[in-house]
Amino acid sequence: MIAALRIDRRALLIAATLSVIAPLGLKICNAAEKTPDRPNVIFLLADDLGYGDLGCFGQKLIKTPHIDQLAAEGMRFTQAYAGSTVCAPARCSLMTGLHTGHSAIRGNKELPGEGQTPMPGDTFTIAQLMKQAGYATGLIGKWGLGYPGSESTPNKMGFDYFYGYNCQRQAHEYYPEYLWRNDDKVMLLGKEYSHDLMADEMLQFVKQHQEEPFFLYVAFTIPHSKLQVPELGEYEDKEWSDPEKKVAAMITRMDKDVGRLMSLLKELKLDDNTLVFFASDNGAAHNFKRFDHSGPLKGRKRSMYEGGIRSPSIARWPGHIPAGVVSEQIWSFWDMMPTLADLTQQKLKVETDGISFLPAMVENRVVEHPPLYWEFHEGGFSQGARIGDWKAVRTGVGKPIEIYDLTQDIGEERNLAAERPELVKQFAAYLDSARVDSDNWKVKAKPKR
Repeated sequence: MIAALRIDRRALLIAATLSVIAPLGLKICNAAEKTPDRPNVIFLLADDLGYGDLGCFGQKLIKTPHIDQLAAEGMRFTQAYAGSTVCAPARCSLMTGLHTGHSAIRGNKELPGEGQTPMPGDTFTIAQLMKQAGYATGLIGKWGLGYPGSESTPNKMGFDYFYGYNCQRQAHEYYPEYLWRNDDKVMLLGKEYSHDLMADEMLQFVKQHQEEPFFLYVAFTIPHSKLQVPELGEYEDKEWSDPEKKVAAMITRMDKDVGRLMSLLKELKLDDNTLVFFASDNGAAHNFKRFDHSGPLKGRKRSMYEGGIRSPSIARWPGHIPAGVVSEQIWSFWDMMPTLADLTQQKLKVETDGISFLPAMVENRVVEHPPLYWEFHEGGFSQGARIGDWKAVRTGVGKPIEIYDLTQDIGEERNLAAERPELVKQFAAYLDSARVDSDNWKVKAKPKR
């Protein structure tokens, strides 16, 4: 059982050895015996929502009252991370419990026509984990981890029901020609706003499965470009640019649907027995200075700095997760697999890179987290890592390692590499040991411009 005590960040780093940070086998579970059998689980995922885009994370201009209420009634995580800095590898990490040094998908790799590089057919996902525990499983929204007819479609990866976009590239269009319902096309002919249809399906899934335990993964496409919304609402008369009005209206529209979901859970008396997560798949894609999308963080989507990977994350479960708590618990998408195994009292039969952070939620204590690792394969090869409160970034093959102290420098403004050569050496060893080569994701130098 992992120690509950905080460990000094410098002592933790000095104590870290290659045996501690081995590529696999970091399953550190702490089953919470006090949790009830089979609570419903809903995981709400926004697309390209920045760390500073929610009111509860400091946003002043874009209104998100329902998500803010979710945080007020639950736990807000200030040190939670996405699985990657772009869509597909982040979602693969969430599904498989593996970081991008081990996962099958390590970047966005588009295929002709419709779809992306698929996960292998024998991939074990959190949907399959929840099915093993007797849950009905549903995915509403964007998949982005295969192509229609491949071995990696939602229905083949553990989801009983799927409605939305198979292809993340097609999900850029909010008025699509069609969406998928399981393996069937639902023709829309560009006449209906996809987010509204998926939000309605989200509510319908809850109604249909209210008498049994369910796991629902809602992968919203808001606020990913392109910027499309049926109405600007309260932002119509703002003295802002049209794109600014649209992105604000899109985020607020999503927020209203989160409110509709929470109202339905209360109406159906499922509220107290439903664990609801909210997160973003990576950092902000938009760069409107007015909104300060990344808040105090450096970087945006496609960056290994905190603004590219830190996720505005919330968990709510009345009677189990204390209300109004701000947690410093470190966790990332690859921790969801062992956390849900812990929640459903299952022993994982696959190796993951994660730990269960269920004790952090239900006992309100910080659980020590093993080192975290990210890599990114678009436009070259970049890496990021965190050990304790130290952060390392390497922006390309052959580039120097940058070192940041996140307790003193959350904005990663002061590179301490020259002052702390011993940390550079330790992170260099970790960046090498934390990954395995992949035939689909060759490490290449960034092309010269």
